[in-house]
Amino acid sequence: MLESLLLNFLFLLLPVLAFLIFFENRVHYISSPITLILAALSMILCMTFPIHLESGFIFDLRYIPFVILSLFGGHKLTLIVYLALNIYRFIIGGDGTVESFLFSTAIFLIVPLFSRKFHQLESRKRIYLAASISLTIMLIYLSILSRQVPLNREYWLLAINAVLTYMIMTAILMYLIEQIISNMKDREAYLHSERLHLISELSASVAHEIRNPLTVTNGFLQLLNESKEIPQKEKGFIEYSLLELKRAEQIVSDFLAFSRPQSENMVYSDFKEEAEYTKNILLPYAHMHQVTIQLSFQNNLRKEYDRNQMQQCLINLCKNGIEAMKETGGILIIDVSEQKNQILITIKDTGIGMTDEEISRLGKPYYSTKNHGTGLGMLMVYSTIHKIKGNIKVESEKRKGTTFTITIPV
Repeated sequence: MLESLLLNFLFLLLPVLAFLIFFENRVHYISSPITLILAALSMILCMTFPIHLESGFIFDLRYIPFVILSLFGGHKLTLIVYLALNIYRFIIGGDGTVESFLFSTAIFLIVPLFSRKFHQLESRKRIYLAASISLTIMLIYLSILSRQVPLNREYWLLAINAVLTYMIMTAILMYLIEQIISNMKDREAYLHSERLHLISELSASVAHEIRNPLTVTNGFLQLLNESKEIPQKEKGFIEYSLLELKRAEQIVSDFLAFSRPQSENMVYSDFKEEAEYTKNILLPYAHMHQVTIQLSFQNNLRKEYDRNQMQQCLINLCKNGIEAMKETGGILIIDVSEQKNQILITIKDTGIGMTDEEISRLGKPYYSTKNHGTGLGMLMVYSTIHKIKGNIKVESEKRKGTTFTITIPV
């Protein structure tokens, strides 16, 4: 029995090991076809090499990957695995084929309903939920079985082995999966932090180096403009050149401001003024696209930040939300609240939404979900929040909307 149990556990580890070896850099591995193939293969191997108890009972661990995939992927992804499970079970044949079909169908219909709630839970609670569902499934299975076989020592031996095995194996697998997801998020956060730091340093360096020749050129053009030997008509060209140089210097100054907070703009505040400013300045733009802006403020905590950068950050996020609803209109919610020692800024729209792939690429240079976007607006948002040690969480669903949650420690 121990040998069969370890072999089945190895089958369950197959998708996890394959991911670590071959697909670690693929963020959305859970929704890829290779996941479905490996999960189906894991179930088929468990059914091919079941666990034999000394009492004569046989059981396998096919429902563990089925339950985990149902929670992560919902009905859509689980359908293929559900079909593979039942087709192979009919190929094997023997007693219990119809019962297995009915039982797996019940799991397929009910368990994916918990998928949305499952994704909203923190890591530890997801492990508990998956283990609890596996435990419940096995208790129901044993309850049905108790009506067909005598409740003797062999039955209770099966019950204890099945319940403990399903609960413990599910918990172990979920722990490994959650650890992998956590490592991927930590690595991505570190790389993103390094990327923003590099951009900030590069911005400061480039802006400083460009400003020097602009200043020199400006000085020479002013001397030429004061010269009496140059015709008045040509002085007009110099005036245009000086104006363009002034504009270029302003662009460089803004670029330098992007790289680091400016001391004259630093405030110690609760974000109320920035939230109201953002709403007021975007009201005409929102009205143009039939969008209603709702502002809610319930925060007493304060934080030091660059007011200009934070205003631009909120404007960028809210403007993106309005543009996501420009086809049908909708409601843009700006909510500033507090939670323990953190300020929460939530910006929610009811627009077109984004896929997981689009969410994962937000904040990267030159990536934008808009046809003519540059992606630098979102880069500025992530950079600004990173400077005040904050964090941005994005939740979105296609055709239902997007929610940005900014968490700022105080």
